[in-house]
Amino acid sequence: MPHDAAFAVPGDLNATTGGYHYDRSLIEAVRRAGHGMRPVVLPGDFPFPTDAEMAQAADMLAALPGNEVVIIDGLAYGALPDAAVARIPAPIVALVHHPLAHESDLPPETAARLAAQERRNLARAAHVIVPSPHIRDVLLADYGVAENDLTVLRPGRSGAPRPSTERAKDDPPLILSVGLLHPRKGHDTLVDALAMLCDLKWHAVIVGAPWQDGFETRLRDRIAGAGLTGRVEIAGRVPDDRLRDLYDRAHLFALATRYEGYGIVFDEALLNGLPIVATTAGAVPGTVPPDAGRLVPPDDPAAFATALRGLLSDPVAHAGAVEAARSAARDLSSWDDTGRGLLAVLDRVTGRAA
Repeated sequence: MPHDAAFAVPGDLNATTGGYHYDRSLIEAVRRAGHGMRPVVLPGDFPFPTDAEMAQAADMLAALPGNEVVIIDGLAYGALPDAAVARIPAPIVALVHHPLAHESDLPPETAARLAAQERRNLARAAHVIVPSPHIRDVLLADYGVAENDLTVLRPGRSGAPRPSTERAKDDPPLILSVGLLHPRKGHDTLVDALAMLCDLKWHAVIVGAPWQDGFETRLRDRIAGAGLTGRVEIAGRVPDDRLRDLYDRAHLFALATRYEGYGIVFDEALLNGLPIVATTAGAVPGTVPPDAGRLVPPDDPAAFATALRGLLSDPVAHAGAVEAARSAARDLSSWDDTGRGLLAVLDRVTGRAA
């Protein structure tokens, strides 16, 4: 018997972030399996909507039928007031990409308030799904979620691994970075690292939608101040065909992230056979295979520059990382696998036999 479920997402489901990509892909996978999955788009800039937007979102969730499971994206679920969660008649599956309190640049009192609210809300969920073992471990240790109430649903790969035939690469080598223009993604650290590599030949492109007011301007000023204008391009949001072209031409992938709950862009880099330079923050060590790149501590431009230099200057090391990336890509699961995992969770929550 097909499942009927709602999937509540705040804001624009078509937004170009890893979290929204995860939500869209999960909905599509469940539908391909022949089951109903109805998006419910909640208003407001969660986790900080206006009072009116919060009230409207609470009313929408309260109006859901009690005989359907509702999956609620953690960007909204973790911020809902206690009374709003108590009004939801449907069994709740919470999807936690990463805890709200782990976002960068939050005032300590705001982070503490969000952590306490999310802890209370997770206690009311019938089940919790997370994208990585790292987030599972965080919720077990810091949020009081029981292990039996947690399921890891790893993101699926977007398409098959790219063929290993040699593609035309940029000369000088292209360093590609993909991530929102937000402090958490560490683009400032990347720029500082690149400023230490002016003796080498390279150029860099940073792809990512603007997300925090003023950050792109500050990043451009940082690039100019480092004397890297013309060598580092902030491309912003780009069409899919240009992004594919950039992956084709790139020599390596670099993201100096300060925190990741999973990091779908790393899978994209692996699928394109790119060595990865990133950090040890959050779920990254569990996502990037050791031989496929170099991981260094976050907020350490000198260490990041050393890792980049090694893959730019040593063809043997670069070739080994390329092969490791391609090997890892072959082992990535599909979104249909992830969708089947969600259906198993819905079976459990609704009491149906798998």
